[in-house]
Amino acid sequence: MSAYGEIKRVLDISALPTTVWARFSPIDENTEPDRYISVHHLTLATASALPGLLEYLGAVFAKEIEDGLTYPQEGEMMQKTFEEYFFAADVFVGIVGQSFPRTATRERIRTGDQVRLDIDTERGQRTWEDCVAGYYYIKPNYPGRSSHICNAGFVVPPVQRNKGYGSLLSSSYVHYAPRLGYQASVFNLVYVNNVASVRLWEKLGFTKAGRIPRAGRLRTADGLSEEYVDAWLIYKSFIEE
Repeated sequence: MSAYGEIKRVLDISALPTTVWARFSPIDENTEPDRYISVHHLTLATASALPGLLEYLGAVFAKEIEDGLTYPQEGEMMQKTFEEYFFAADVFVGIVGQSFPRTATRERIRTGDQVRLDIDTERGQRTWEDCVAGYYYIKPNYPGRSSHICNAGFVVPPVQRNKGYGSLLSSSYVHYAPRLGYQASVFNLVYVNNVASVRLWEKLGFTKAGRIPRAGRLRTADGLSEEYVDAWLIYKSFIEE
């Protein structure tokens, strides 16, 4: 649900192909990647068929809201509320790879090589906590005549942070969003103190379309108080490339 009410997806697509995204050594790119993720397209129905996944994703998101540093929501995030908000349209889940798939082409890996991998096989015997690198939703930012512009929300579990997975997930977003029928992307609230996120989007060709003063009442890093923080409105067109 948005300020405009319920917003429908642009295209009714059941599932886009799984892709692999890898990070190579900056010293020797001829080696195997030092880490990679497979990114899987899910809806609420397909995620519900994977025991424990929705509950894990919901718990991680609830903690993110409780921390009060990145998303504008506050208060207790119930599982049902999470599912209605996060799975309103399309969700993509990144799974930490165990061995580089032979079907993935190194030359194309940076642009999302398609592979035949299902999420349960990639998970193997690991827990979701061990293997979920991060996840994000894609949904229209506006209704009707402006529904061709999408929005996304990203979550990287604390246990997987500072490993480069955020960068890989962001690259996959730029790959998938146009394939869902969107012509552009806008992030309404990228808080200015989230410097790493701002740099990441700029690296991917996003631009700052405006700055909103005092856009968020966020918790301070020590968690002991709150402060008002400005936010960037960040935009990227998919049809100019």
